[in-house]
Amino acid sequence: MTKTMADHISVMLNESVDMLVTDKDGFYVDGTFGRGGHTRLVLERLDQGRLLGFDKDPVAISYGHALEQEDSRFSIVQDSFANMSEQIVRVFGVEKVDGIMMDLGVSSPQIDDAERGFSFMNDGPLDMRMNPNAGVSAAEWIASVSEKEMADVMYQFGEERFSRRIAKAICEYRAHTPILTTLQLSKIVAEANPAWEKGKNPATRAFQGIRIHINNELGDLEVGLEAAANALKVGGRLAVISFHSLEDRMVKRFMKLKAKGPELPRHLPIRNAHLDIKFKTIGKAIKPSQSEVSDNVRSRSAVLRVLERVSD
Repeated sequence: MTKTMADHISVMLNESVDMLVTDKDGFYVDGTFGRGGHTRLVLERLDQGRLLGFDKDPVAISYGHALEQEDSRFSIVQDSFANMSEQIVRVFGVEKVDGIMMDLGVSSPQIDDAERGFSFMNDGPLDMRMNPNAGVSAAEWIASVSEKEMADVMYQFGEERFSRRIAKAICEYRAHTPILTTLQLSKIVAEANPAWEKGKNPATRAFQGIRIHINNELGDLEVGLEAAANALKVGGRLAVISFHSLEDRMVKRFMKLKAKGPELPRHLPIRNAHLDIKFKTIGKAIKPSQSEVSDNVRSRSAVLRVLERVSD
């Protein structure tokens, strides 16, 4: 396999790495290696520093192993960033790092490879797993799950308001024909969706909801954010790029809680000012420039947020 990143454009590359790297000799983590766009720029900014990458995807891991051969400062593990605490100690021999990057969601190469089953535009096996060698595929899940759970997943994780109608159509179809390909599912969803959003494929939300559920993306994010905050040394930063509202709301709430503490009732004599706050947010949420969106339309929904540890 030729290792190239020409097939993937890293979103807000300079903005995120500028925010992340504060010590050229520090320890850093890339929670979602992908094709290594952010990773390579971080390595360019480091002198004696080291960088640990995470990814579930075996194809991404193969790219990561190639980069390990190029640069001894870099290591990669096939694991979720939710498990970063243990891996940081194992690889670096330290508990605290100087910066952690999380570029969330599914990557362009994963979407564009029809065989991975993420795309509702190109036909392929209905898989959707970040790691095709672990867990249950989307086809297996759809074949066995109850209509109610299917509807709940599309509603909660895809924000699909017609989830019950779509789930009913899927269950009626699977009763006589197995649903094994992405275009099969996409067609069923489109026909069951009574109100197509302008400029958006009618299967978008249903596919998002199923994918997030299959990969436990929000569960991993919840655990990973806490692990990342705990792993930062004083002055260390967590930079997170989100691509849809569910992710961004989680990240925003998490960073606000860390930087301001829990919101206490107004009548209490001791309020937030007296809490032991150990973090601060850096600036406001950053969005891609118009020129970046023009060059890479998939960046249009991205949001970058940064949290810094200020004390132990």
